[in-house]
Amino acid sequence: QVQLVESGGGLVQPGGSLRLSCAASGSIFSINVMAWYRQAPGKQRELVAAVRSGGTTKYADSVKDRFTISRDNAKNTVYLQMNSLKPEDTAVYYCNYGGSFYVPGGSWGQGTQVTVSS
Repeated sequence: QVQLVESGGGLVQPGGSLRLSCAASGSIFSINVMAWYRQAPGKQRELVAAVRSGGTTKYADSVKDRFTISRDNAKNTVYLQMNSLKPEDTAVYYCNYGGSFYVPGGSWGQGTQVTVSS
């Protein structure tokens, strides 16, 4: 069983920045994909960014020029640097482990709220 704990969410103004962190513990295999998803009220949960153990990445088109995902395999931690935030980025952001670039894995964090005021 893998436990995921997100941190770093908060309230920011448009154009601001936040860095999210997700620390994993338990039966972890570093080869597996780690990812960030987000869900706004009334909307589908969507993939924001994902990273493989070797460092290759995938981004949603809406964030690819503003967000950066990275991971520290030794620390079993994944990060999401979010710059130039927009009100439409407002959502609960969830860490995910064990999936692919296209399908989420079975381990989810509890979520961290990101609010971009307008």
